Formats: sequence, C-alpha cells, structure tokens
Amino acid sequence: MNRDKLIFEKSVPGAVGFSLPDLDVPPEEIEKLVPPELIRSDLNLPELSELDVVRHFTRLSQKNVSVDTHFYPLGSCTMKYNPKVNEEAANLPGFTGIHPLQDEKEIQGILALLYDFERSLCSIFGYEAFTLQPAAGAHGELTALMMIKEYHRSRGKGARSKVIIPDSSHGTNPASVAIVGYEPVVIRSNGRGNIDVAALKSALGTDTAALMLTNPNTLGLFDEHILEVAELVHKAGGLLYYDGANANANLGICRPADLGFDVAHFNLHKTFSTPHGGGGPGAGPVGVNKKLVPFLPTPRIVKKGKKYKFSSNVSPKSIGRVHPFHGNINVIIKAYAYIRSLGGEGLKKASEQAVENANYMMNRLKEYYWLPYDRPCQHEFVLSAKWQKEKYGVKALDIAKRLIDYGFHPPTIYFPLIVEESLMIEPTESESRATIDEFCDAMISIAKECEVSPELVKNAPQTTPVKRLDEAKAARELNLRWLQEPLK
Repeated sequence: MNRDKLIFEKSVPGAVGFSLPDLDVPPEEIEKLVPPELIRSDLNLPELSELDVVRHFTRLSQKNVSVDTHFYPLGSCTMKYNPKVNEEAANLPGFTGIHPLQDEKEIQGILALLYDFERSLCSIFGYEAFTLQPAAGAHGELTALMMIKEYHRSRGKGARSKVIIPDSSHGTNPASVAIVGYEPVVIRSNGRGNIDVAALKSALGTDTAALMLTNPNTLGLFDEHILEVAELVHKAGGLLYYDGANANANLGICRPADLGFDVAHFNLHKTFSTPHGGGGPGAGPVGVNKKLVPFLPTPRIVKKGKKYKFSSNVSPKSIGRVHPFHGNINVIIKAYAYIRSLGGEGLKKASEQAVENANYMMNRLKEYYWLPYDRPCQHEFVLSAKWQKEKYGVKALDIAKRLIDYGFHPPTIYFPLIVEESLMIEPTESESRATIDEFCDAMISIAKECEVSPELVKNAPQTTPVKRLDEAKAARELNLRWLQEPLK
C-alpha cells in the first residue's frame, strides 16, 4: 500500500495559501519591542496552496475511526451513536452566546435547564440531589470520595481510612482512593463474577470508609448479592459508592439509590450519548442520598418562585467548588437533549436493547472463544483468547489487530485484569442486527484463522499503511518530528 506523503513533502517553494498586508511597522520599531532572540525569519513551514492544505487534511480525516464511521465495541466505554439533534441543541445561540459571569437575571434559560437536568437525574437514579460540576468520571469519583471523607470526619469517624474495591474495578477507582488519602483494599470476585461476600465480611471493619462498586461490574455482570452487600457495608458504618460507568445497562430498570448506594457518579459522555474519547470533554455528575446533601459542592442552583439562582446559603459541611463555574455545560446540554428526546420509556428501551444485543453476541461467540463467566450478561461481556493462546500461540492483541483488517475497531483488551487474555465487548443499543452479525462473523473467521494460519493473525494488521509496531518501543522512543532527509 502506498504511503501518504507528509504535508512537508508536498511543500512547493513559493506556494501560498493566503496573503498578508504589507508590514506597516518599521523594522527598527519591532526590534525595540521584541527581544532579538525571539525574532525568527525562517519558520521552515510547508508551502502549499489553500486547496492543497484542505485536501490534505480532509484526506487524513477520512482515515479516522469514529462512532460515525465504524462499529466501536469498546467494553466499559459505551461508545454509542450521538444523535445530531443533541449537537444542534448545544449550538443554539442562546447557549453559545452566554458567559458564566453574566447576571443571573440574564441567564434564566440555562439555569432552568441545569435545574431541570438535575431533577431528571434524581428521577432516573433515585437520588435526593446532584452536583453537575465534575468534568469527567474520574473527577466524579474524586468528588464523591471527598464527600465520603468529610461525612465521616463530621461524625467524629475520621479514623476510617480504608476503601474496599473489588478486583474487577475500573482502574481509576484505586487511584481516586489514594488521591483522597484513603487506603484501597482489593477483594476478590467469586466464581460467578460477583463480589465474594466472605472476603467482603473479612475486609469490613471500624476502619472501613466505603465500598466502591460498579453494578453491573466490569465483567458485564449484575451482582446477585447486591442487597446483602449493601447491608453488610452499612452495618459496618461504611458508605456504598456506585461507579456509574455502566449505567447504560439499567436505565429505567433499576436505580442505584434503591439498591442501597449512598453516592454515585455517572458519565454523561457514556450513558447519555455525548461525544466520547480523545481526552474529553466529559461530565461526571454525582448524586447523593439525603444524608450526604450537606456535603455537595457549591454553589447549587435553586428555584425561588419562578426564578432560578445560585444558592448563597452554603452548607458549612460542603466540600466547596470542584470545578470553575458549573461544569462542562455544553456536554450537559447534549445529555439533557438526549433524555428529553427519549423520555422514560425510551431510556428503558435503550438499556433493554443494549442488554439484548450483548447477550446475542455473547451466545454467538462463546463457542469460539473462552467465556469465563457463562451466565446472562448485561450491556457488555468478557471473552478470552485463552484457547487461542494455549493451542496456537495467538494472543488477544493479535486478534484485536486482525479485526482491523476486517474493517472493525477492536474491542477493549486485557481489561478487566482478572480475565486472562480478555476481550471486552460492548455493542450498545445503537447497532443493527446486520452490523452485529458482521462483527460476529469476523470474530468467528479470526478464530478459524488461528487454527489454520496462526502466523497470519500474529502478524496482523496486513492491510494498513502502518504494520505492526513494537508498542513498547513506540511508547518509550516516540518519533514525531519530521526531518528533511528522504524517508526510507
């Protein structure tokens, strides 16, 4: 396959894509204003016409993989379709033309939206109140743990120093725990993928501040003992924290607050269909039950009669601001549009379809890949390339690379860590039966290739401009600079 030329290689001396007016500042004046060491005469930039620049970057953009162009089965990430009406709503002049420092009288519209959005989240998840400030899921974790810590301190229980985390948790969970100053305590899962109740009982004590739990967990499984788990944690004086990264599985079906979770964060950019990936933007609102309301970040939006305002009555127990102004408003508007478009029944149907799609895929593929927990899953499931590795020396990474040759973005691999050679797949509710079958057919074909031609899979991808890289070397010896010497 021919390699695309770099924009520097397309450069033609003298070509210009724009023109600037003649400089009307005498050179000697520039020298007075700008130190000589900061003046450059040769920037060594490529020289191209405007049309060549547009064509170059348009061609590059067409090589991108995105939810709009490809099936994106990343487990634990919920990469689903983002309705364009959400984008249109967020781009309305009434939203894009306001400033966070405007007088409250001039921004009643956005304040009303934020207030209504918070009430919608309370209804969907069962909580007393929310903060919309956290800018991402991990930021939501941090915010929730800060409230948990302040809650215990205010009750004279500041000596509680440990947070229990299952071995199937998201990687950000122990990091957030450590940042807040707690000690993470990891406990094992049982043979059905639930939290091991016996191990939990052994870990609980007077030093337990909380249990962090994702339900369904990162194996895509709903914990069958969640009510017992909640009772045990509360009896020990701890709080139950819900990592809402997987909430796309239970909208309208069950509410975390009803299961006993005292506090929870939710990823708007996952569950409520706002653009996701590339490091942001995200939003991770945190909901709390009644006893944690005084600890919420401030300010909060309150309604007085028919008017909305930022509350001035700040609780002395509040952890204060965790984000400038009121969070990533643009993301919140898109999530609000999604909720209002679907309504309660639509949200429930979306979760039901996500669960149905995942179970259909799991049952099609479990004959060809090892399924460590053979029970109905929720919105995602975890397979393993253990068979392929043991019999043919083919790893999960090889299978992921081979999927690229079939035109699919690979699923999440090597997570969760408790499954050897894991392949974590989440179809979401967005995909059609035809797309799901095409992906399953590709996975089955690769499984058969592992038997008859394992080297083909181990050397994948075969059809991309860049072949298999030494990933460790690529991470440690980045080569991102263009050099004028001819490329070999």
